[in-house]
Amino acid sequence: MPTIEVTPLGAGQDVGKSCILVSLNGKNIMLDCGMHMGFDDDRRFPDFRYITDSHLNGYIDCVLISHFHLDHCGSLPFMSEIVGYDGPIYMTHPTKAICPILLEDYRKVTMDKMDKRVKPIDPEKFFTSQNIKDCIKKVKVIGLHQTVRVDDELQIKAYYAGHVLGACMFLITVGSDSVLYTGDYNMTADRHLGAAWVDKCRPTVLITETTYATTIRDSKRAREQDFLKKVHEVVDRNGKTLIPVFALGRAQELCILLESYWDRMNIKAPIYFSLGLVEKANHYYKLFIPWTSQKIKSTFVERNLFEFKYIKPFDRSFIDNPGPMVVFASPGMLHAGQSLNIFKNWAHDPNNMVIMPGYCVAGTIGHQILNNAKQVTIDGKRINVNIKVEYMSFSAHADAKGIMQLISNTEPKNVLLVHGENDKMNFLKRQIEKEFKINCFKPANGETEAIETFPDMNVLMSTNTYSQECLEYSKFGARKPRIFRGTVCLREEGCLELLNSKQFAEENGLKAHKIRFTSSVALSEDFESLSNLENQVFEVLKTAMDEYDSSIVFSKSSLDRSITLNGQLVVKVSSLRELIVSWPFEMDELGQEVVRVLNTIDEDGTI
Repeated sequence: MPTIEVTPLGAGQDVGKSCILVSLNGKNIMLDCGMHMGFDDDRRFPDFRYITDSHLNGYIDCVLISHFHLDHCGSLPFMSEIVGYDGPIYMTHPTKAICPILLEDYRKVTMDKMDKRVKPIDPEKFFTSQNIKDCIKKVKVIGLHQTVRVDDELQIKAYYAGHVLGACMFLITVGSDSVLYTGDYNMTADRHLGAAWVDKCRPTVLITETTYATTIRDSKRAREQDFLKKVHEVVDRNGKTLIPVFALGRAQELCILLESYWDRMNIKAPIYFSLGLVEKANHYYKLFIPWTSQKIKSTFVERNLFEFKYIKPFDRSFIDNPGPMVVFASPGMLHAGQSLNIFKNWAHDPNNMVIMPGYCVAGTIGHQILNNAKQVTIDGKRINVNIKVEYMSFSAHADAKGIMQLISNTEPKNVLLVHGENDKMNFLKRQIEKEFKINCFKPANGETEAIETFPDMNVLMSTNTYSQECLEYSKFGARKPRIFRGTVCLREEGCLELLNSKQFAEENGLKAHKIRFTSSVALSEDFESLSNLENQVFEVLKTAMDEYDSSIVFSKSSLDRSITLNGQLVVKVSSLRELIVSWPFEMDELGQEVVRVLNTIDEDGTI
């Protein structure tokens, strides 16, 4: 049986370092190529030796990058320029524009850390500025809803994912099998981005992120009001508020929110964002307006919401300024950079506050303070954490409800979970299997999940055959789905055709056989009389079958103590206190349901 093999090199039962290998009908695709923010050693990048000890050329047919966050693209230059890969890399226009900015910033921050170490990191284990430039030259751009043929057999299509500017899902198709990879996505629209959208593509496998697999978020409006109230309280007590954010995404969302609140409340305290990185990010939001929310697109001609009145660039010299201030600083997990530097200077003061608006992976300072750490180590020094710590989820990931909604919308045959914590994945896996009755997998890093596929077969059916089946189907006003029972024949031209069995027999001069099934149900001997038993069975069946299919037609004969359903299924009460059920092959589903119901009758004749 053919299989689709999926191997996470990162993000398997973990959040961070997304890198998924998919083998689909002889084609090998790498989905994302991220780094892990919780590690500063060799574990920061995926172990590409799993694929080969040499260049990846000839082993990978294409690389697909879902969006510009470093946990999805942070090891791309290392993979392509140091490990070695010259094949196609696909991403959207905004991702290609922003990705090198974030990669260069990440490289600088990492180099600063290296300079402080006694033992520097081997240059062959990290990338240079030139590596980034050479890598981006290999990138091919894919448009939203555009289908691209990578080669004669492999094609990809991009769908809008929300989450951040330029984020997309990828539908990968080879032959009759397909894989839908979500990357990170958000099923709810916000102030600056729309909700994820994908058509009913019915993929063979859906690979979905599960960052918030067990979370159902409360009202967005309530969260925003709580956020504004807490920030205002800190301003009133002359404190400082640090909001660690990644340069693109939550930064713009919360900037728009505070901008309108400051204007409405006439607050004078300054709001700052990290100089340079977020400034460049806002430039790209202005450049790629078509990727933003409907509200921003509709008001863009009158006013660009990314041109802020109250929010100014931040300079390091402002850290010790007296008085209240609000600072947006990157990165969002307090693992390096400007946000960590500001936190280090403000952490001692209980009047200050740090608001963590998104997920923090294990190993970061953000993760430690969210777990109530009273001391943290930064650059080898112990720092007391007296600052007030708040977690307020403005994360642009789908919650449990959103994940289930995507599965319902796309109707996959199998689901595979990545980018989440193992315990939460276990819970979601059970929910998916229970609600959708499909297989769900959650391989760990380095584990290969082989998912069996069943090739689609195209079978023709004439309109005459279809009409006849519809007439038969609606004879009793049936409303439940029904299996079409017929004969598949191979035509001379090589195609398959589904025929009504009666029609096939007539065409080929065959005599049709009639098959009936019979089953007996033994009853207790405590019933007062056979006639009373017959009445009780009739009432039990009528009640149960009305719930199963209210269109079923019942009739009862006192002559032979029989009950008939839809004219052909017969239930007889025998003198041996047995119920004999007989039905034709065409009514097998109904027959089995009747037997199941009759087997539940107790001594009193009730279900």
